[in-house]
Amino acid sequence: MQPEDIIAAVNAVFVEQFEIDPADLLPEKEIFRDLGLDSLDIVDMMVGLQRTFGISLRQNEELRQIVTLGDLHAFFLKLVEENPDLAAKLQKK
Repeated sequence: MQPEDIIAAVNAVFVEQFEIDPADLLPEKEIFRDLGLDSLDIVDMMVGLQRTFGISLRQNEELRQIVTLGDLHAFFLKLVEENPDLAAKLQKK
């Protein structure tokens, strides 16, 4: 699985859950300030990402450091790199 596939999967959650224009999904965009998500939206985002990647993210402290969409992309790129079985699950979807 290529990095752009993982980024596309993350971005798809924003498009599907929040109807954000794909052109607005730039790595430097802040999730709260620029994309307009609030704390309740974050719960929906996490559920969408967990479904997309087939994992539980509840106890991952790294998530607290995420500010931008690029941070979120980097988190999932690292996660898939460290857990190759995630890439296989994602490819099956």
